[in-house]
Amino acid sequence: MKKEFEKKKDVLKQIIRELHSGALPKDIKERFASVLEGLKPEEIAMVEEELVNEGLSRDEIRRLCDVHLEVFREQLEKERLNIGEDHPINILMEEHKIMLSLAEKLVILSQNLETVNELNQFKEIFHHIEHIVKDFIDSEKHYLREENVLFPLLEKHGVTEPPAIMWMEHNQIREKKNTLKGLIEGHTIPPSEGFLINLRNVSAELKNLLNSHFYKENNILFPTALNLISHEEWIVARKDFDEVGYCCFTPPIPHKLEEKTPFMEEKAVHEGQIEFETGSLTKDEIEAILNSLPVDITFVDANDSVKYFNKAEKRIFVRTRSVLGRKVQMCHPQKSIHIVNKILDSFRKGEKDVAEFWINMNGRLIHIRYFPVRDKNGKYLGTMEVTQDITEIKKLEGEKRLLDWKE
Repeated sequence: MKKEFEKKKDVLKQIIRELHSGALPKDIKERFASVLEGLKPEEIAMVEEELVNEGLSRDEIRRLCDVHLEVFREQLEKERLNIGEDHPINILMEEHKIMLSLAEKLVILSQNLETVNELNQFKEIFHHIEHIVKDFIDSEKHYLREENVLFPLLEKHGVTEPPAIMWMEHNQIREKKNTLKGLIEGHTIPPSEGFLINLRNVSAELKNLLNSHFYKENNILFPTALNLISHEEWIVARKDFDEVGYCCFTPPIPHKLEEKTPFMEEKAVHEGQIEFETGSLTKDEIEAILNSLPVDITFVDANDSVKYFNKAEKRIFVRTRSVLGRKVQMCHPQKSIHIVNKILDSFRKGEKDVAEFWINMNGRLIHIRYFPVRDKNGKYLGTMEVTQDITEIKKLEGEKRLLDWKE
């Protein structure tokens, strides 16, 4: 079986390479009909993975993805997904349907806008367009759930390139949405001819992009995920979906995804590892992380005793080990103790969630914040002081993106 699959992969690679060289999908389908029969979505994902590793660029794979799909479409559409309405994949697919419907309406409305002569008609149609554009802007959580929940799960199962290509398309979609938003925000009444043409074009482009992108996800990425990701992992994924949140148009979702097996297999706790809800770290890693933060941290426990401070490279306020166990009130001048007590008391009672101050010190602007630390049940565990030099932060203007970074 393994040898047969390797042969099949080689043929699929040959198909994709020939398509990239200009072969016609019709000719390919006729020549490789027997190989295409019974083709599985995860096989396409694996072949794309290997082709990128062998030197074919992600951009090239993405650029000709629609050509691949023309060849594979018939077999892919035979796949039927059997999942519950509360499953993460079903949630994504339902959102796909809604967004495609919105894109279709947007195209029709933008065309209608070119035919109206009365101002009231324009305003009415434009109101509907504004509503659709707001929905598209709110769709960001859809892509964030894929990028931060689904894609990492696929990567854990060895599928890295298809998610990376889909992420590239997410960014294309974001660009179109932002263009659309900018057009709507900058419109005039009555609309200019240039505005109407641009609106028609960007609406059609967004619709075509979503059609192509969602087809790939529905027919390749999602079936691949369902065939690789375990039930236990989907339970965790659904919880992560809830945490990221949903779009304003996401249909109401029941929560029936049951734990047929233990929620998560008990992890082997390696010696020296401390397990957290969101991962595990060694003591050395924790200490290095806290000391690498560009802020001074001091933690005072529920009894008002100093229990911990980090050793940031450029501490603003001096802290020595001698302060450990000292009452926090003793660390402040007598004249301000009543304010310290007032802050701590408000944190204990749950009345406040932050107290912040800023001072000028040696020509630098220092931001000092106090936060109550509470457990999952809201029980007060202590207070954390965070001090930061924000002098340079205050000078920031415009933007500097990751791609602007230079060595």
